[in-house]
Parts: sequence; C-alpha cells; structure tokens
Amino acid sequence: MSDTVMIRRPVVAGAGTMGVTLARIFAQAGYQVTLWNRRQVSLDKARARIAGDLSHLAAQGLLDQDPAAVAGRISYATDFAVYDGADFVVENIAEDLAVKHDFFRQVCRHVSPAALLTTNTSGLRVTDVARAVTCPERFCGMHWWNPPDLMPLVEITKGDQTSQETAERVRELALSLEKKPIIVKKDILGIVGNRLQYAVLREALHIMALGAAGPEEIDAAMKYGPGFRYAVLGPLETADLGGVDIFQTVSDYLLPDLGEETHLPLLHHLVDGGRLGVKTGSGFYDYPDGAGEAARRRRDRLFQQLWEILKEA
Repeated sequence: MSDTVMIRRPVVAGAGTMGVTLARIFAQAGYQVTLWNRRQVSLDKARARIAGDLSHLAAQGLLDQDPAAVAGRISYATDFAVYDGADFVVENIAEDLAVKHDFFRQVCRHVSPAALLTTNTSGLRVTDVARAVTCPERFCGMHWWNPPDLMPLVEITKGDQTSQETAERVRELALSLEKKPIIVKKDILGIVGNRLQYAVLREALHIMALGAAGPEEIDAAMKYGPGFRYAVLGPLETADLGGVDIFQTVSDYLLPDLGEETHLPLLHHLVDGGRLGVKTGSGFYDYPDGAGEAARRRRDRLFQQLWEILKEA
C-alpha cells in the first residue's frame, strides 16, 4: 500500500462478482477494507468465496501472503454507518440509475466531504450518477474489467464536475493496486475499452453476415493478428510503427467499405505535417534520440515472448 495515496478506510459497495473480488484485491494490497451489502446472506457467501479464492491462490503458489492474514483485513457490513469513517468508496451495485441515486444519497449523509466516491458503472454516464452526490467534484467513474483481479485496465472517467485532483488521486490508488489506469477526460458512453471492443464485434458480425468467414476463422484472425499485436501495442502505437502514411492509404480505400465514416481527418493531418511515425521521429508519439529503434526492438522482443507462451498453451 502506497503512503502517497493516503487512503486508509476504503469501502467496496456490493457483494456481487465484482465487489467480492475488489475487496480481495484491496486486502491483498495491504488495505483494511470493508465489503458492504444490504443483505447479510450475500456477505456470508462473499466471505466463503473469498476464503476459497485465497486458498486456491495459495495452493497454486500465486499468493505470497498468509491467506488468513489477507482475509483478516476484510470486514463486512450491512449498516450505512460503516460509511461514517470511509475515505474512499467504489460502488458496484445494480446498473440502475434510480438504485444508484438512492445509494449515493444515503452514503453522502455519512461520508465526509473529503471522501472520494466512485462508481464501477460501464453503461451509465458518470455525470448522471453524480446528480445524487454532494460535492460532485470528488466523484468519478472507476470502471474495472472483469475478472478484475486478472484484467489490468481501470478506466477512470471524469464527469462534468469531477476535479482533476480527484481523477489523479483515484489513478494513484489504482496504481497502488498494481493496475494500469487511464483517465478518460470526457464522459462518453462505453468509456474507451467498450467502444473499441464493440466496434470490433460489430465488424466481426458483419463479416459473418457477408459470408466471408465463420466464427472460428474470425476469432483466429483476431487472436493471431490484431489481438496478438494489441497485447503489446495499442492501435496508435501500431500506426506509428507501421507508418502513419501507410495506414492513411489503406484507410482511404477500406473505410468506404466499412461504414459511413470515409475520412479520418487526424490521420491526414499527421501525414500532411510529415509526422509519419517512427520513420520520421514523430507521429501520434514523439521518438527522439533513437527511441524509434528502441520501440521496434521492444515490440519484437515482446512479440517473440508472447508467441512462445501461446505455442505452449
């Protein structure tokens, strides 16, 4: 647990799949965490599941702590009074705006104005949820990907009134939990990850509808083509390494066949400015003093390591 985060009493709200695992993640990172749920029976199930998960991790050699010590850092509560001393809350209850509003109205009667409040929603706008929050500048989205103990990404979304300080503090907290957080500056549906994911799914289903390939071929193309690459590089890094001008050329003839958007202004702007990626020293990113060659070598090394792992699997 990082002293710079200054979170001492986190509360995880909701004892469903996400909440149970988040409570364990906090405990494994050294936090004294409370798992809150309205129903005691759900907490009893959560306690048993956490004990089982910790025992399994220990048996597999994946836990470098005493399972009992980790479990001992988790307390359980059904009373809203537990929020009196909370300095951080991550909410994982039903994806229903009215239910979330009722929850946060009650929480805000207990927590101090300095407490950080977050929602793990993936389908609702953070700004809409924030309408039930007092001092909404201390409220943001904190979207974890499932399963949250294995998926590194945490998307921290700023609502219309979220302060930059709040976003940065939640980011530091995610880093202390050994996650890979990003700050999303605009409150958009689907955040970042789901928009990318569903764009791919939409095209996969279109390819099937065209009769060009079946499910096995489409999944194989993704896993051993773009998906393999995206485990190491993002789409913008990929363009920089492959050549932004080449990606522009391909997009100019391919986009009209993909949908209504047939022109990518940002791509053309980079090409017109001579920012073609690694080969010119700048693209979406800058590559000073040999950084481009270092990026290539890192890509190739990681690709080779990843391929060896997949071949064994």
